[in-house]
Amino acid sequence: MPRPPLSLSRRAVLLAAPFALLLGVTGGTLALTAGASDASDVPSRGVPEAAAVKPVRTAGTAVVQIMAHPDDDLFFMNPDTAQSIAAGHSLTSVYLTAGESDGRNARRQDPRPPADKPAYAEARQNGIRAAYAEMATGNRTSPWDRTSIATAGGGRAELDTLRAKPQISLVWVQLREAGSITDDRPHSLRGLWDGRIRALNSQLAAGSPVRSGFSYSKGQVVDTVAGLLTRFRPTFVRMMDPTPGRNDESGKLSDHQDHMYGARFAQAALARYAASPGHPPVAVQNYLGYSTGGLPHSLDPRSVAAKLRALKTYAWMDHTDYCGDPAGCGDRKVAARPAGHGWAQSVRYTRSDSTTWLQQGAKGELYAFSVLDGRLVVWRKAAGPSGAWTGPVRVPGDGLDGGVTSVRLPDGRVAVLGTRTVLGGKAADYRREVVLSTQAATGGAFGAWRSLGTPERDDRAATSDISSPAALVDRAGLLAVYVRDGRHTMSVTSQRTGGKWSGWRTAGGRALRGNPVAVTDTAGRGYVFAGTPTSVLAWTRPATGGPVAGPVATGLPPTTVALSATPDGDGVRLWFRKPDSGDIRTARFAGSGHASPVREELPGVAGYGPVAASGDRPAARARSGSLAVPAPAPDGTARWTVAGPLFAGAPAGVPAGVAAVGLDGKLHWTPSHR
Repeated sequence: MPRPPLSLSRRAVLLAAPFALLLGVTGGTLALTAGASDASDVPSRGVPEAAAVKPVRTAGTAVVQIMAHPDDDLFFMNPDTAQSIAAGHSLTSVYLTAGESDGRNARRQDPRPPADKPAYAEARQNGIRAAYAEMATGNRTSPWDRTSIATAGGGRAELDTLRAKPQISLVWVQLREAGSITDDRPHSLRGLWDGRIRALNSQLAAGSPVRSGFSYSKGQVVDTVAGLLTRFRPTFVRMMDPTPGRNDESGKLSDHQDHMYGARFAQAALARYAASPGHPPVAVQNYLGYSTGGLPHSLDPRSVAAKLRALKTYAWMDHTDYCGDPAGCGDRKVAARPAGHGWAQSVRYTRSDSTTWLQQGAKGELYAFSVLDGRLVVWRKAAGPSGAWTGPVRVPGDGLDGGVTSVRLPDGRVAVLGTRTVLGGKAADYRREVVLSTQAATGGAFGAWRSLGTPERDDRAATSDISSPAALVDRAGLLAVYVRDGRHTMSVTSQRTGGKWSGWRTAGGRALRGNPVAVTDTAGRGYVFAGTPTSVLAWTRPATGGPVAGPVATGLPPTTVALSATPDGDGVRLWFRKPDSGDIRTARFAGSGHASPVREELPGVAGYGPVAASGDRPAARARSGSLAVPAPAPDGTARWTVAGPLFAGAPAGVPAGVAAVGLDGKLHWTPSHR
């Protein structure tokens, strides 16, 4: 039977089980990292409020963002960009193309000006400089120093440094853009990647200190980006999704071709950089592009307003000559629609929002997993409240994409699953595949990666667009692995007795988005869930094993697509966010009929991304980008406490506590005991 909704006072008792302050874990050493109070992050509504803090500036944290165009960061990576600026991180944004388009800096309703690609590229640069200056200092005219630097590809790039905040810089590689979202344009990043042209020319902005044009081969673009990584030594890289998939109806790319192929060049450069000695380990976050506009909005009104402020500054909405540049002070094309096509209202990660990367072993020990330099790293905590964290230890095998999932087998061993990108020697060799690593023995080391292949025929069919995997394990210890495939349906491969696998087959569903989640209830019954733009679909498997049945409708309202699930007696509890709000919701599902009525969890925190759970206590990313956990208030109720540094992906929880991996690549642990 569905559990009846709890009153706020009763929920407060459950939620108020005390959490300790967030601790940073480095080689087993714990260090307090809680921040100071910031009233600007306190919600202004009549609900229990979050005890909010500023994100903690983590020593050594350096972020590099790699985009194809000026404004990809503002539309698709913000508010993460603004959070890094507020935290004082070293932040470098790299723009691969000049973004010159047709060279006409005007809205569609404006008189059509003469084409001037160098001027339009300059105007877009001016808009980006103004937006970053305003986010960092509150003043869009805060000055920049513009210089020309040599690149590892043999050309030159423009480096801009914000004088008031020199840890913030912009790099303009200034290659020619495609000039079309999906049309065949051989002289583009896509044509260069595919080998249809030998070199791609530059397109210099009118006011750039780079005065001599150049052209780059495919290898020279990779060299250039790898050289910039060497120069700025990031611990965290943001980039667009290199496998955005295709539109179900038209068959065309669902994102701009420059976004997709710019991200592939970034992947190749990161692989080169990962093999170089002496650099800090780096994690990678991918962002969904155009198709995020067709999904329920993931941001709350205050976050949307802040994101729109930066976009409107970039778009030069007031059209005054505040920059004193005849090229213009911003991008007037964006002024026609500063929110884009629903892009300002959302931010979404791809393949790195699992909440199951923290797993309890057979004897109470804990394992935490992350991906650094394309390799799995493992932290281990000894059993018990006083057990210390050690690690991270690297597992051999490279090419892993950010974000992994894990599951415990009946014999106590832990299995880890993820996806791996195979770049290959030719463009046609590019693919993404599902991989599995399992402990050789209970409590032991993790074995070599095994490829489970992919449900996709080839990269051309659907751009290798598969989700992160989710896994169920039966009583015999056999795994069934599920992914959302490029047709936006569910695919599954199953382990057979003796270790062989069935190969990929369809499990149905349609219009699936995001990453599926899998969970087993206390009776051994398995569940798989996947979000759609309008609801959530479910598949169920009996405790005796066998194939899943479904999909079945859960009857749930639209979510922001990011889901997580935890066992709840003879059923499971789903955790998700309310669209246009970020507030946390939950519902119970027991495998037959619709889910229970949606329950609003403790209000007072707005954020985005999946919700982790430590027992019955949720934990999630707050609006500020830091971790929010419930804590007792002086009046005996519960409210949210926001603390700690900015973190990557999603938090993960077990009854003993909640973990997050910071942008510095370090594990941060919040125990649920005093």
